[in-house]
Amino acid sequence: MDHKIPSSFTGLEHLATAVILIDTERKVVYANPAAEILFAVSAKQITDVNISQVFPDCEILHSAVENAIINNSPFREHEFLITTSRQNSIAVTCTVTPVDLAPTCLLLEFQQMDQQLRIAREERMLIQQQANAELLRNLAHEIRNPLGGLRGAAQLLEHELPQVNLREYTQVIIKEADRLQSLMDRLLMPHRVPKYEPTNVHEVLERVRSLLLAESPKGIRVRRDYDTSLPELIGDREKLIQAVLNIARNAVQAMQGQGEVILRTRAERQVTLAKKRYRVAIKLQIIDNGPGIPADIRERIFYPLVSGRDGGTGLGLTLAQTFITQHHGMIDCISQPGNTNFTILLPIETTALKGFIVRQ
Repeated sequence: MDHKIPSSFTGLEHLATAVILIDTERKVVYANPAAEILFAVSAKQITDVNISQVFPDCEILHSAVENAIINNSPFREHEFLITTSRQNSIAVTCTVTPVDLAPTCLLLEFQQMDQQLRIAREERMLIQQQANAELLRNLAHEIRNPLGGLRGAAQLLEHELPQVNLREYTQVIIKEADRLQSLMDRLLMPHRVPKYEPTNVHEVLERVRSLLLAESPKGIRVRRDYDTSLPELIGDREKLIQAVLNIARNAVQAMQGQGEVILRTRAERQVTLAKKRYRVAIKLQIIDNGPGIPADIRERIFYPLVSGRDGGTGLGLTLAQTFITQHHGMIDCISQPGNTNFTILLPIETTALKGFIVRQ
């Protein structure tokens, strides 16, 4: 590799941590080999490119850069997700250090979060999800029986009422009981045994796309960005459709009639999911340019009955997470105004990879 690097920084070539140097105009002067590997880009591609273009939509990093320049002192950000221009999301810790060696003014050092931290986080999420599922199932069973009695009593009362105009009140009771019954059915739905079979993820996304277009206002666009070479996975087609649809519907509702949803697929290499290592996984992203998830619920969006929308049940994302976990996958989200990105990782068994070449 022929990198242009100041002689004072030649040692950076041998560091295991990723280092990027930028100048006063925030343009990349140099990236060491560790940075090329971590961010899956070559130094040549990003040299003379503004750091905001190399890592678009990463306000945390951009703020750290500005703070280091303004205060002329090191600045450190812990454990945040950074997305490259190729849409790869990586959890990192970053230290931004001012240096006085023109044209370089800042040294950015990135350390990928320890894999064990990610595994521990997945375990905590799984334990929380199992507790949520048990709570919801018990709650649903406790409510269903008295709910049926309430509805039956309202029907009997309706037949006994002498005045027809009074029946509108019993109809309110019956309709609300039916609405609650539907909600209870949704709470119990995840416990249906999945029907695993070879499934094409793009058939799942096309079904979701057609449903979104049919029920969304004309101002909503649903764009495809597929890697059509991806192999099939073993999954429950209907549950995968429901999981993606729940996320995409939330996006559409948040955009209030105007915006874009992107359905994207890529291959993700060397992924650890539920303590098992996979050579390749399918990375499925649902991205929207809506207002973003409110900061006060961002860490709790997968908890049941947590919703950022008036009238929302707060079950859509909980069910989506349950369905993805049943496929030994993982779901995560990063959100800020103008860019909300739900990423689903679904493992592909080795037998399905015969003849498959991972695209760069």
